[in-house]
Amino acid sequence: MKTLLALLKETGIPFAYDHFAEGESPEPPFVCYLLPQSGNFAADGMVYFKASGVKIELYTDTKDPSVEKKLEDALDKRRIFYNKSEVWIASEKLYEVLYQFDMEVVYDAEEE
Repeated sequence: MKTLLALLKETGIPFAYDHFAEGESPEPPFVCYLLPQSGNFAADGMVYFKASGVKIELYTDTKDPSVEKKLEDALDKRRIFYNKSEVWIASEKLYEVLYQFDMEVVYDAEEE
């Protein structure tokens, strides 16, 4: 988790887990991140390697490749393989660029 938080801080883009509290959402661009599922690897009927699925949702009011590049540079720097998709949310008048990947689950004492 420290690695993910450091990555997000490095971008300089405001972020929150899942959502910002009502009335506290910053002006775009901003990021919401989620850890919606595990991506564990099994061996001998047990969890051998713990991983978590990660979703980073980048919200902008206009298509902004320079902001996307900040986030992608932070991911690339850590050699994180990700998939990217994009959607226009008409009701919010925002673009959502979604980055999805799996990341090893490391407990704080073990993290670098």
